Amino acid sequence: MPTKTTTSAIEMLRRDAMMAHLMDSLDDGKDIGHYGRLVFAIIARHFLSEKELVAELGKDNDFSPDAARELLDEIKAHDYNPPRREKILNYQSRQGFPIIPDSEDPDCGNVYRSLEFPDEVYDHISEYREQKAEAAHTG
Repeated sequence: MPTKTTTSAIEMLRRDAMMAHLMDSLDDGKDIGHYGRLVFAIIARHFLSEKELVAELGKDNDFSPDAARELLDEIKAHDYNPPRREKILNYQSRQGFPIIPDSEDPDCGNVYRSLEFPDEVYDHISEYREQKAEAAHTG
């Protein structure tokens, strides 16, 4: 049984239509595809413990807990930020499973609109944008 913290984290993730769609699909044992798992893990790692995240990804019948841990290790090693909607749509175009359930809705898949991430995520994005602007200015 989930702890109160886990329950509230899952409820928070479910506020986003795309994340609710991914979680419902995982609950149904569906294969959400490589990019679906990647997007889910990049976002959910800011809300769930590693153990909880591996358990959620393990609901995908085509994905083992070991593969889930490897994916999470890769995400942490690269410190991936949650992807913007455009990136998710790009990922979606590379697989059969629809990551964004309503790609016609411009808000669907915009996780920065519906979820509140830790300050470190926003700080990392700002730092990246500053470095990119500086490189463009000096390059």
